[in-house]
Amino acid sequence: MISTIIIDDEQKSRETIADILDLYCKDVSVVAQAEDVKSGLNAIAQYKPDVILLDVKMPDGTGFDLLQQLDTIDFKVIFITGYEEYAIKALKFSALDYILKPVDPDELTTALNKAEHSLERENISLKLNAFVTNIGNIVKEVKKIVLKTADNIYVINVQDIIRCKSDRNYTQFYFNDGKKLLVSRTLKEYDDLLNGYSFFRVHQSHLINLNYIDHYAKGDGGFVFMKDGSSVAVSFRKKEQLLKLLEEL
Repeated sequence: MISTIIIDDEQKSRETIADILDLYCKDVSVVAQAEDVKSGLNAIAQYKPDVILLDVKMPDGTGFDLLQQLDTIDFKVIFITGYEEYAIKALKFSALDYILKPVDPDELTTALNKAEHSLERENISLKLNAFVTNIGNIVKEVKKIVLKTADNIYVINVQDIIRCKSDRNYTQFYFNDGKKLLVSRTLKEYDDLLNGYSFFRVHQSHLINLNYIDHYAKGDGGFVFMKDGSSVAVSFRKKEQLLKLLEEL
């Protein structure tokens, strides 16, 4: 049985979440509910849960304020947030789990099922530090992205990524120091996430950082040659859009 604490300042929201868990998640037990940072900290200390469902905004602070007051975080965290686009973007960059309000039963059960199969206590401190950096850089400036491999969690400066290459359901990252990382998420996910941060998908299999282009060789689609010496094919249908972006750099 997975012990869970719901921390949300809205009583109706807490009741809705508890009802969903009662109906659809028979392996989940709600051991406590809390309405703010202070009561949430007390509940965590008393019940030592496996998972907490944590509201982002509360009267006496945020869910991140709560986590930063803990010496250790030995439970899974699923954030609950509204539709603040900047906050959602920062959560995604930081690889933090979240669901949107109003809470959808399918999204909640999916998030908890995921938590149930990964209760090995990730080091959330790295992700929180990345989030703090990202939320403080709402405009399109340097951001950090959390990349998880089979063995480790890496916090990477977005500006250090030269290109990404699709490898079936994996994505290979190439960095400006010559290192590489293979991450078990699709290229489409990173295309969506990095859109607007000088990245462009030149081909079905390649996403590049425009700041690292050395030159472009014309052809039917052509090739871009990157500053690390690599060359990437450009699909014919992306050629004109790429040329327009290069003119704007």
